[in-house]
Amino acid sequence: MFKEILIPVDMDATELTTRALAVAEEFSERYGAKVTALTVIPDFNSSMVASYFPENTIQKAHDQVCRDLQKFIDTHAKDPGKIGCAVSEGSTRKRIVTYINEHKIDLVVIPARKSDISKLFLGSNSSYVVDHARCSVLVVRP
Repeated sequence: MFKEILIPVDMDATELTTRALAVAEEFSERYGAKVTALTVIPDFNSSMVASYFPENTIQKAHDQVCRDLQKFIDTHAKDPGKIGCAVSEGSTRKRIVTYINEHKIDLVVIPARKSDISKLFLGSNSSYVVDHARCSVLVVRP
């Protein structure tokens, strides 16, 4: 039923992801699916922004975030060796949807934040993914 599972990880709110990670692993075991954890960093590659940073700053940021994501997986996953890691850059919600399309993801397991007034006006990444993903999305509530 599911072959490719994506779990978006907000590295600033990993406590929200722990439960979603367990759910993704359960689905992976049940269906023999591959799980990929994806985190998205801000887009620093515009020529105007990039000119303020030393030449290899963006690559260093990618490398460090990748190490941090792997550390999170190693610490919280039941079987870390079965979970791949990916880092993208740009708008979180748009990069998640793009990743879904580019990698033929058929299930997204995404953690939801607790509701607050800002989400009422600004929307949330999980809501955007639910509305724009071409695959099934499971929102794991806190």
